[in-house]
Amino acid sequence: MSRLSLYDYVIVGAGSAGCTMAHRLAAKDGLRILVLEAGGPDKSFMLKMPAGFASLGENSPYNWRYETTPQKHCNDRRMYWPRGKTLGGSSSINAMLYVRGHAWDYDQWRQLGNEGWSYNDVLPYFKKAENNERGGDDFHGTGGPLNVADQVDPSKLNEAFLKAGEQAGHKRVTDFNGAEQDGVGYYQVTQKDKARWSTASAYLRPAVARGNSHLEIITGALVERIIFDGTRAMGVRYTIDGRDEVARANREIILCGGAVNSPQLLQLSGVGPADHLKSLGITPVIDLPGVGGNLQDHLDAALLQFCKTSDTYDTANKLVSLYQYVVNKKGPGTSPIAESGGFLRTRSGLAAPDVQLHFLPVLVVDHGRTKMKQNGYSLHVCALRPESTGTIRLRSKNPKDTPLIDANYLAERRDLDTLIEGVKMGRDIFAQSGLDPYRADEFQPGAAVKTDVEIEQWIRAKCETIYHPVGTCKMGPATDSMAVVDDKLLVHGVEGLRVVDASIMPTLVGGNTNAPTIMIAERTAAIMHAAGLTN
Repeated sequence: MSRLSLYDYVIVGAGSAGCTMAHRLAAKDGLRILVLEAGGPDKSFMLKMPAGFASLGENSPYNWRYETTPQKHCNDRRMYWPRGKTLGGSSSINAMLYVRGHAWDYDQWRQLGNEGWSYNDVLPYFKKAENNERGGDDFHGTGGPLNVADQVDPSKLNEAFLKAGEQAGHKRVTDFNGAEQDGVGYYQVTQKDKARWSTASAYLRPAVARGNSHLEIITGALVERIIFDGTRAMGVRYTIDGRDEVARANREIILCGGAVNSPQLLQLSGVGPADHLKSLGITPVIDLPGVGGNLQDHLDAALLQFCKTSDTYDTANKLVSLYQYVVNKKGPGTSPIAESGGFLRTRSGLAAPDVQLHFLPVLVVDHGRTKMKQNGYSLHVCALRPESTGTIRLRSKNPKDTPLIDANYLAERRDLDTLIEGVKMGRDIFAQSGLDPYRADEFQPGAAVKTDVEIEQWIRAKCETIYHPVGTCKMGPATDSMAVVDDKLLVHGVEGLRVVDASIMPTLVGGNTNAPTIMIAERTAAIMHAAGLTN
């Protein structure tokens, strides 16, 4: 296929949202669509085997391997921030959990002035995306590109954890995306035929195979700035193999770079807080203070317990596990690692659960970067709706410089109090008799950590991201000074530019963010079709 220079749509980023947008826009005959992805193709076997993501850490070419600025309220630690850098984006390296959040989250979006984003509005797009192997019902769809499956071969430790959760007074839930979320249960996963089902697999490759539009995908293409004519976005400048290229769009540029890269590119292009841009020698196209602001993320504190049996994944033989997966599609290789969990409320009067649990039949320390040679299990506790917000800012006007990521974790006391209570509730579950056959000594926080003050100190020393940054191109009406896009996801104050990814979330949903990001793209594509923009 010969390379064009003029397209109808240029999509920047082939992650969860970008692949979805490409698929839905390319469904219309004759459109010329370009997808630019900074990472390479998703060819590694480790991207296909579910448990393979555990190997995609600091030395992986499929990971942006970001790091935050020193976090003031977390003992000035710089925190590791992995993000996907390949076709499928973070859907190619995540834990594959299919979680939508709570209905209340989306009703909040609507209350903030975003027409068409209530739960009743967005539910059809979750269902449209989905092919749930359990079948369709009021909450789930079949026939969509995104395959959602039950886990193949979860560890028997999960049943002990779930029994302990019930003993601690928490209801057993069979579907965290159904009528009721509160309680403990197994997670469903984005897998198909016992392999990872990223958005590259679900959306992008089928769109290419369909072939009714001119859909071009270029990997290894770093977009350095958006080209404006006045306040109209006309194209993008990108580098590939050491040379500069320009792609022009006669309809729209659609940014799908995620919560880090979309605000970074906007700022590099002169769209953002004017004072910040001027300080780096960037001429503002439009002063939008909200670009790179409103950063929210799920902060996580992990309870780690030694296990007195060898039923964990810690000491599983890697070659045997690989053989099991390749030959029988069973064993640890099929695992999302975070196999079960729950949603809890730390206090009365809440509209929705404020803590999420992820149970792992393995000791995970520092994102798995510290290797443990003992058997154990982990319970990750995260506060779901943080009040603390941070920023994404440019380090310089060089597009190759990583941005300054200040999550501003625990700036608000409520976030810390929620985590403290969540840790105590997690400990209560771990203390129940259901886990008696497995429980040995507590590794973290450790028996010496007892009081709320001691738990607080431990949280500040050990908490980490659970990989759900959002909010840095906030959706909201023009009357909201921090809003970056309107409820059609068009950037305020400019023409021909849309942002479609997790960065548009005005508030962080109460759960994992991959499914909501796909929904955002599904709904946006439908908005564009309805407006006649794809005819």
